[in-house]
This record gives sequence, C-alpha cells and structure tokens, in this order.
Amino acid sequence: MVLSFIGLIGGLALLVYLTLKGLNLLVVAPLCALLVAVLSNIPIFPQLTDGDGATFLQNYMNSFANFVADWFPMFLLGAIFGKVMGDSGAAQSVSKWVIGKLGIKRAVLAIVLACAVLTYGGVSLFVVAFSVYPMAVSLFKQANLPRRFIPATLAFGSVTFTMTSAGSPEIQNWIPIEYLGTSPYAGWEVSIIVAIFLALTGYWWLQTLISKAQANGEAFEEREEDPATSNRELPNPLFSIIPLVIVLILSFTLHDALEKSALIVALLGGVLSLYILNRKYFQDFSTALSEGTTGALVAIGNTAAVVGFGGVAKASKAFEQSVEAMTSIPGSPLVGGAIAVSVIAGLTGSASGGQVIALPILAPHYLDMGVNPEALHRTITISSGALDSLPHNGYVVTTIRAICDETHQRAYWAMGALTVILPLIGAAIAILLFSLGLGI
Repeated sequence: MVLSFIGLIGGLALLVYLTLKGLNLLVVAPLCALLVAVLSNIPIFPQLTDGDGATFLQNYMNSFANFVADWFPMFLLGAIFGKVMGDSGAAQSVSKWVIGKLGIKRAVLAIVLACAVLTYGGVSLFVVAFSVYPMAVSLFKQANLPRRFIPATLAFGSVTFTMTSAGSPEIQNWIPIEYLGTSPYAGWEVSIIVAIFLALTGYWWLQTLISKAQANGEAFEEREEDPATSNRELPNPLFSIIPLVIVLILSFTLHDALEKSALIVALLGGVLSLYILNRKYFQDFSTALSEGTTGALVAIGNTAAVVGFGGVAKASKAFEQSVEAMTSIPGSPLVGGAIAVSVIAGLTGSASGGQVIALPILAPHYLDMGVNPEALHRTITISSGALDSLPHNGYVVTTIRAICDETHQRAYWAMGALTVILPLIGAAIAILLFSLGLGI
C-alpha cells in the first residue's frame, strides 16, 4: 500500500512538473500513469490478468478513447468556429465594436463578459475558449496587452464565477442533483455572494497582474498566424456577433432535450450562419477549416492523454484508500465534503470526476446525518472547481497549449491564481455563510 501511495502522489507530481516544463503530454501522461500502475501492482497488459481486473493499458486507453468518442464533434466544430471567426474578420469586427463602446481600457472586461455569457448560457467550457479566443487576440492586440494573459482571461470568465454558480447549466452544477435531490438553484443566496466576490476580486487580481507585467515592459507579441487587421474590409459587427448569439440560443434551448449533443447543433449553426452572413469577407475558408481540424485533433489528444492518466490513477489501491479517508473526515460535513471533492478533482484533473467519485459515498452518509442538501450541493459544486485546475487539467492544457499556443511556464501561473486559489477562498466563504445559517 505504501508503494501505491508513492506511485499515486509521485505520478501526479511528475505529471504536473513535466506539464509545466512543456513536454509533450501524449508522451508524459502515459509514462506517469505507468509509474502509478507499476508501484500499485496493476498489470501492464490485459493478457497478464485473469477476468476483468484493471490493467494499465486497458484503463488508460479506455479512458482516452471514451473521452474522444464523447467530445470530438464538439472539439472539431468549436475549433472550426474559432478559426472561421478569425479568418472572416468577424472576431476583429466584434472587438473593434466592443472597443468603441467600452473603451480600450476595458478590453479584458469584454472578454470576461463574453466567456461568462456563453458559459452561463450552457456552452461547453472548451467551446467557449475556442470561440472567444479570436476576439481575445484582437482585443489584446488593440489594447497592447501581454498575450500570455489570454488563457487566464478566458479561464476566469469561464470556470470561476459562472461554472459553479446557482442556475448554471454546466455539468458541475447538475451532477449533485442526482445524489442530493436538489435543483440547479440550490443555495442561491450564498451562491450570489460568492459569485460576486469571485468576479470582483478576480477581475481586480487579473488587471493587477497585467498592469504589473506592462510596467515591466511587456507588450503584445504578434505572430504570423494572427488574423490580419490592417487594410482589409471587415464585416458588419451585427453580422459578426449573430453567429455567437445563435450558438448561445441553440445551446440554451436544446440543452434539456439533447444535453451536451446540443453543442453539436449549436456550433454547426454558428459555423453555417457565419459563412452565410460573411462569406465574402473570408480570406481562405478552406485553410481555416483545415487549421481548425488540426487544432481540434491536437486539443482533444492532449486532453484525452491526461484523462487516461486519471483512468489509471482511479484503479490504484492508494486512490481507493484516499477516497475512503477523505470522505470520512470528521467535523463539519461541509468542510469534509469540500475537501474530499476538491482533492479527488485534483487527483483526476476533473471537477465533474471529483463529484462523480465522491458523491455516491458522501451524499447518503451526510443526508442521514441531517445535513442541509442545498448547502452541501453548493459547497461541493464550488469546491470542485478549485484543485481541478492544476496544470494537468484537460481544460487548462487545451486552453494554454492547443488554443492559445502558449506554454505553461508563461501562462499557467496567472491562470492558476484565478482558477485554483480564488475558488478555494470562495468555497471557504460559502461554508462560513452556510454555517451562519444563510440560505438554510
């Protein structure tokens, strides 16, 4: 058992370290998973075990393949949508309109609000990053802001004050309903207070980090692949923003009937409407499609590689013992639940994964104790969005590397501050407020 714990902790630490160093995740993720398997005495190949026991190869590849099967259409259409937004000039048109209305100093605010509206409207976090990135590049360029902060800006608007708030259609807010018998609006009074804290504090912190970098001489770094904005005719801002609105409306209205498949319809509607409305402004539509397809393959490959690591980690005896220990933490059930879900989410690199593993154990136990289910729902939801955003998280890897073409060394620290530290503080505030009787 000691070796299993060494393998689990060592494998995770090594994965985080190598991710920060910028090594290829398709190589390092399975190697780190192999370390976990060897030290946990998990057979490497299916042929080395009898029956249906866990093996390194089977668990890794099943988790890898299942993620690709579930999400590839959304990744593909999301990447294509982002590319055609840039190639058509629609992203630049919207950004110029936003700058004209809000002013150049509010470029970051515009990106955060765009991400927040799409996330709260039910659009997948991955798709939000793909969709808003072209506009973010254009806004950062016009405002001359250091582009290494684009991933942090996208993440702040997507996975902090919106993803885990009451009423959010994101899966992280819906998983507890099945186990606690609550609603998406559980603990809404506390949720509003925490969301306001996260939004205001996070925006101030992000602006402070950017201002400090600018004071140190950092500025926007142009790249050859950036959409050209000079000496080209741009589409009407209204026709440029309509496709984004279509994605939001279709995703929201079809969410209950089609669940995540609604994103396929929504993104397809966005791509088609963008082409119909702005087809004469495209510079090279076929190239945009090709680049979007390639980008989707890279993004989902990197993400699935990390998901595969989680599939092996969950099969280890150390992981099983860790879950049992964390779900039996004495003291306030809200504190125990928050710690258990957040740590498991960190180990698996997934907020939803942390909830799905912990809730079947936590929910019956705490409900029998008389814990308020709405308070438990909101606490667990907020806390799940903290340690899940460690460097190996799939969304983090996809946003930094595949979408923004940055390195963890340059971009992660600002993102980590906003998506790990802030939600931890938010979870503590929620527990305090519930303990004082608010919303119960």
